[in-house]
Amino acid sequence: MKPSIQLRLTQHLTMTPQLQQAIRLLQLSTLDLKQEIQDALESNPLLETVEEGEIREQGRLDALGSRGDTEGPAGAAGEGADGGTGPDDRDYDGRDAEPELQAVPSDLPQDLPVDSGWEDVYDPVLPPSSGSRDEESTDFYAQRSAAQTLVDHLVWQLNLTRFSDTDRAIATTIIDAISDDGYLTQSVEDIQAAFEDPEIGPAEIEAVLHRIQCFDPPGVGARDPRECLLIQLRQLPEDVPHRAAALRLVGDHFELLASQDQAQIRRRLKLDEAELSGVIRLIRSLSPRPGSLVADAEPQYVEPDVIVTKRGDSWRVELNPEATPRLRVNADYAALIRRADNSLDNQFLKNHLQEARWFIKSLKSRNETLLRVATKIVEFQRGFLEHGDVAMRPLVLRDIADALGMHESTISRVTTQKYMHTPRGTLEFKYFFSSHVSTAAGGEASATAIRALIRQLVAAERPDKPLSDSKIAEILGEQGIEVARRTVAKYREAMTIPPSNERKRLV
Repeated sequence: MKPSIQLRLTQHLTMTPQLQQAIRLLQLSTLDLKQEIQDALESNPLLETVEEGEIREQGRLDALGSRGDTEGPAGAAGEGADGGTGPDDRDYDGRDAEPELQAVPSDLPQDLPVDSGWEDVYDPVLPPSSGSRDEESTDFYAQRSAAQTLVDHLVWQLNLTRFSDTDRAIATTIIDAISDDGYLTQSVEDIQAAFEDPEIGPAEIEAVLHRIQCFDPPGVGARDPRECLLIQLRQLPEDVPHRAAALRLVGDHFELLASQDQAQIRRRLKLDEAELSGVIRLIRSLSPRPGSLVADAEPQYVEPDVIVTKRGDSWRVELNPEATPRLRVNADYAALIRRADNSLDNQFLKNHLQEARWFIKSLKSRNETLLRVATKIVEFQRGFLEHGDVAMRPLVLRDIADALGMHESTISRVTTQKYMHTPRGTLEFKYFFSSHVSTAAGGEASATAIRALIRQLVAAERPDKPLSDSKIAEILGEQGIEVARRTVAKYREAMTIPPSNERKRLV
């Protein structure tokens, strides 16, 4: 057999470091991107923000200007008539730099006790930082403080209440077992098991729990919603209208209150329609989640990646300048690089220069891709921006990918954890994508639009006769949107809307 030579052409996709970096930056959120940029600025001396470069350039120009002024007539005029030097040329000894400190009389006594402390002599409150501001203008409460929790609020009241050592230990254990909503999450037996003292019985724990239930907010420490409402009703003054009837309704007929059985409630409590309405209004004025009245929820801020504004009849999409700072190569360090120099320092600068250029290029590519995708989304969902959720069009990732000539995975990376600030609010890119349902006319309706229609129907329904899922599906069918009852139930549950029997109101 004769040897032969064959040629084969193959294609390989190689993930270069530059491509890997671009893909990684593309899928980062705004917060993660800022951290990535900060790490790059700290590790690469040839990277800098434009603001830092402008400040350094301005300082250089100021230095050159001041040098020129010193050499000119103005600099000579600064000298005294006797040829001496100005006050800036004197040695620093503290006397000329801070005359205000010497002008303030000292109230410190000459002889102090040996065991005296700093707080015994000086006021612990700090003075204003500026000499031009008085002490009353300093607003210490304007400073940001940590969010108050329900446990902190209860512990503060515990410290103001007289307890024995044993009862204080029990009270501390009970407070630790109270959830953020204000409910006790452990039983009396579990709390008793936490103590090794056999003399601590359920009766003593119940007594301490009863005292904690008198704390603020009313209803805290309850074990279920029924007990929570009873605690709040008992703390009301006795002359409050309908208080006694409300206590009977919550205490003895709580299941009827939950089921909204108006006829049974009126028959068992022997109330007319007006009295029952007053009782229901009183119960509705109570808080089923007392802990939410005290706990300060830490606000979660979202910084949008793009900003959408309307200019006349067109919509404008632009990047948020606060989300991605502008970077550039440090000109001073770049000027130190010599082409023919193979020293370690020069090689160090060359490597970091190349990395800085790659990083800036990847960041620019990310911003361009993000802007293109956002612009195309706004183009597809212009009806939503002008008319709301009911005008949301069905949209999937493939639609944007085909319109821009990109891969669907790239669109997925761009739309993940990216936010868009619009006149309708700050929304995630994923919000504009939804499945579709076929209409009777042969068109399509997005799931977001259907949910908005369901929300409108529920908001406009009669309180005493809410719409069932079947009725909502029938109304949507009359509008040309064919959906099943199970689909309506799925959308309703996704919007945390209770079923019709739980939405029924007596008044």
